[in-house]
Amino acid sequence: MDGAVLADPIMERLRRRYPMYHETAYLFILAALHYTIERLGEARHISGRELASGCRDLAIDRYGPMARSVLEYWGLRGTRDFGEIVFALVELGILVKQDGDSLDDFDGVFGFAEAFERDYPWACPQRIEQD
Repeated sequence: MDGAVLADPIMERLRRRYPMYHETAYLFILAALHYTIERLGEARHISGRELASGCRDLAIDRYGPMARSVLEYWGLRGTRDFGEIVFALVELGILVKQDGDSLDDFDGVFGFAEAFERDYPWACPQRIEQD
């Protein structure tokens, strides 16, 4: 059976239930989960903070200076949005959570302005004003 045929009903359910996120955002979160596990070197439970950091790093690796714009285009405007998608995927049985996992684990892990602009690896140094 073709895998794309199986994926269509899931994406359709996600689009209907969570219209604020572009379908690519779900695929990005799954890719970020894989990316984070690969960097850890072992398959284990990933915390919300770890996944949020993995999302940030993968976005910078893939999209460079456009990372924030790409994520925002998909409806991702803060780390809580990462969690919203994770829990939507849990609800559909695509991901599993542990008892202690909470959507709140994704709250305020970092600000997008800082992560993708001020602290961006190639950001220009801030101009220092002299008195």
